[in-house]
Order: sequence, then C-alpha cells, then structure tokens
Amino acid sequence: MPLRKTKKTSAEIIRKAYKFQAVPTEEQKAMFAQTFGCVRYLYNRMLDDKSKAYKYFGENLNLTPAWYKHISCCRWLADVDALALANVQLNLNTAFQNFFNKRAKYPKFKKKSDHHDSYTTNVVNGNISYRTSDKYMYVTLPKIPGELMVKNHRPVKQDGKLKSVTVSREPSGKYYISFLFEYTKVKAVHDIDPDNAIGLDMSMRSFYVDSDGNEVDSPHAYLHVQDRLAREQRKLSHMKKGSSNYQKQKRKVAKLHAKATYQRNDFLHKLSRKLVDAYDIVGIEDLDMKGMSQALNFGKSISDKGWGRFTRMLVYKAEACGKRVIKIDKWFPSSKMCRECGCLSKKTKDLSVREWTCPHCGATHNRDYNAAVNIKNEAVRIYCTC
Repeated sequence: MPLRKTKKTSAEIIRKAYKFQAVPTEEQKAMFAQTFGCVRYLYNRMLDDKSKAYKYFGENLNLTPAWYKHISCCRWLADVDALALANVQLNLNTAFQNFFNKRAKYPKFKKKSDHHDSYTTNVVNGNISYRTSDKYMYVTLPKIPGELMVKNHRPVKQDGKLKSVTVSREPSGKYYISFLFEYTKVKAVHDIDPDNAIGLDMSMRSFYVDSDGNEVDSPHAYLHVQDRLAREQRKLSHMKKGSSNYQKQKRKVAKLHAKATYQRNDFLHKLSRKLVDAYDIVGIEDLDMKGMSQALNFGKSISDKGWGRFTRMLVYKAEACGKRVIKIDKWFPSSKMCRECGCLSKKTKDLSVREWTCPHCGATHNRDYNAAVNIKNEAVRIYCTC
C-alpha cells in the first residue's frame, strides 16, 4: 500500500514575502488597471449585497464571484484573473470575521480615489512562473500579456514553495509585486553570550543612545520634504477636484510622501540589521508610541523617527538569527536609576534635566547614556533568569 504524504501543519512552516518593483508595459498597465477595477467593484458589490440582505431580510448571504459572472451586467468580470476575484471573497469574509470578533470596525467600501490598488492571485497548476537574470526577473501572470519585468534587487531564498503573488500600485504611480513563499520551519540556533549585549534608549533629540555611548541620529525624512510638501499640497487645494491637473498634482504629493517613507525604511532596515549582526541581546524600552505622540505633543516627530517599525524589524530579524530582543517594561525607572548604586533620583522627572548627580554615591550621569546602560543590565538580568 503506497504511503500517503502527510500535510505539514502551520507550526512546521514559515511564510516569507519578497517585494520587488515592477516595470510594466503600457499594455500590462491597462490590464492591471482593469483587474484593480474589477476587484474593487466586486468587493463593494458583495459588501453592499450582504449588508442589505442582513438589514432587510436578516439573512447572511454566502455569495461567490461565479454567481456575479452569470449576471448580464457583470459578465465583464470574466475578463480578469478568476483567482484574483476568489481572493476578494476571502478578504471580505476575513473582514467580517474581524468585525464579529471585535478586532476591527465594520468593513468599508473601497474608493477609487484612494489609489491604493492591489490584487492577489494564487499558484495553481503552474499558472505563475518566473525566471531571473542579474538585474531583472521576468514573471508570467494569468491574463497579463507577455512577461512582467521586475527589478531584481535581492536574492530569493531557495527551497521555497511559491504560494501567491500580489500586484500593487501605489499612489505615486509605482508598481510592485510581492511573492509569498512557504518554507519548512527550521529553528535558528545561536549560542547567546550575555556579555555581548546592548541597551537602546530612544531619544527625542536623536534616534537613540546606546549603552556603548554612541548616539545615532535619524534621517528626519519627513522634515526634509515638509516645506516642499506644504507647497505642493497648497497647489492641490486650489485645483478643481477630479480634473487632469488635479490628478497630476496629487501624484506629485504622493511621490513626496513615498520619498520620505523609502528613506526612513532604508535607514531602519540597515540599522536593525547592523545591530542584530553585532549583538546577541538587544534591550529596548516597551514604549507606547501612540500615547507618547498624543501626551507629549510630539506626534509628527515620533512618527518621523519610526520607532515602532524599528522595533518590529529588530524582533523578526533577531528571531531569524536565533538572537534575542528583550523589551523592558515602560515603568522601569531607567532614567531615574543610578547605574552605579541603583539609587533613584527625583530630578529626572523634569525632561529638561540632561545631566544629574546621584545624591547617594555622587556619580555624574548623562541622562540618555545612563538609561541605556540600565536597559542593557535589565535585559541581561531578564535573559539570565528565564
């Protein structure tokens, strides 16, 4: 009797996405626009039908894209990738599940004016393929004419199974393609040395101060485009909404926002990779970014630094290398505690106090450097007691 192949559970697999910039032809752009429109229309139509059916008849409709294709007014849905439409149904069902489980608000209609367009298609019977060269990848997608040229800026880990592909168009007009691969989960093993640790104290004056005494400044990506962005947005406000010039100006504004985002993400990716490669333990504060931006009136500055995204990057990169990122409780008195004797000082309640002297041992401390050392020591203590 032949042996059956056992299906791997979610605990045995790991999914990783690779995102690349696509360079479509005009014919491919037209087909992408048609697919984006069909996906948006089907989502809104299904949401409207389900909402009305429940409101007026108390019924929970289980609609499918195939049902809409047979309606005379919706037969044009058959011109695009069927799996892209099938994922619309899955996404809408997920949105309703999140609403009923109180994880999200009621699903909203998708607007064409948002210009956040995307669709996902799955790999079935080899309908998606790609080949690579030094600078480009060439991808074959269902219903898309020819091969889609993609900028190949990073290698794809081998031995993975391609599961799905997502094509997106950003408000700036750039196209991106994301490949979702499935790998067998292999737990990273690394001999952690507690002496090879670092503590990071997030700073409003810079990006952070570490326990080695280094101060890293942020690129201030949004600050550098803020004045130009204000001028372009002022021009946009004076134009007739929906006109050709309005759409062109809107893309200019979107490109400035995208430029700041790309610069910030590039800085955060490189910095987080450098820290994970150099240290076995990274101690950071578990800060409430939203609360800080509201309470301290530093909303724009905190968002521009990207501390929350930086923390997430550190965590997943450290996990992949078998290293540790330890979050210190936000109530831990890192700034108040003397790193020499452990005495707490009340002077540091005033944020303008950058240097202070311990009333017990007389040691003089720089506020941020002292906090970084205390965060490092606490992270090592937590690791050693686990």
